[in-house]
Amino acid sequence: MSPLEFGFLVLAGIGAGLTGSIAGLASLISYPALLAVGIPPVTANVTNTVSLVLNSVGSVSASRPELRGQARRLLPLAAAALLGGTVGAALLLLTPSGAFERIVPFLIAGASAAILVQRPPRELAEEGHRDHPVPRDPGWLALGTFGIAIYGGYFGAAAGVLMLAMYLLGTGETLPRGNAMKNLILGVANSVAAVGFVLFASIAWSAALPLATGLFCGGLIGPRVVRRAPQKLLQRVIAVAGLGLAVHLGIQAFT
Repeated sequence: MSPLEFGFLVLAGIGAGLTGSIAGLASLISYPALLAVGIPPVTANVTNTVSLVLNSVGSVSASRPELRGQARRLLPLAAAALLGGTVGAALLLLTPSGAFERIVPFLIAGASAAILVQRPPRELAEEGHRDHPVPRDPGWLALGTFGIAIYGGYFGAAAGVLMLAMYLLGTGETLPRGNAMKNLILGVANSVAAVGFVLFASIAWSAALPLATGLFCGGLIGPRVVRRAPQKLLQRVIAVAGLGLAVHLGIQAFT
């Protein structure tokens, strides 16, 4: 890999890390970047998943204020993501991912629309309090996490948008806290899928290293943007980006 390609992947990783940690759309940038430097599609797919682990590390480490006090609710969701990511990775290694191509655009479009109609955030107890009380979440949240984690490990396109929409609607949390939940739980699903790919698939490590470096840096920045940006405006930007991706994937799938 040339120095120019190395630098290109670092910059692409930073952009993907930002969009991933903010909107769950990292692969919209990172996957095409891998194709652009000559990585074959199947290898690019698994290399992308492995690299995205560093995006989760960066975004979760920057989301500690939003994650504080959420351990009780996050443990069952993490367990569901662990199982779902394992199933999704196994399916990808055993079967082609083309079966999802015509369903994915509708899933992403629905999730993007759902982000626009999020319930008003709960009245939180004292801002920044270490022992922030967490209201009871609906029972289906872990099951939904399991399903999205399977999808994330198997196909992956905009899994973060689906998960963010589910957490915002299911918990009524603010965008920064819901986004932090998404970054952590999706990171668990990506990590277990990445382990399977490292063991049983071919990874383009020369491309994974610069891409992962950029993804980590972008992941560190993203939660700070979410924390300070106007929530309604950011929700609309995320929803419009998701709808744009749904249209793009729909055109690819049906033409």
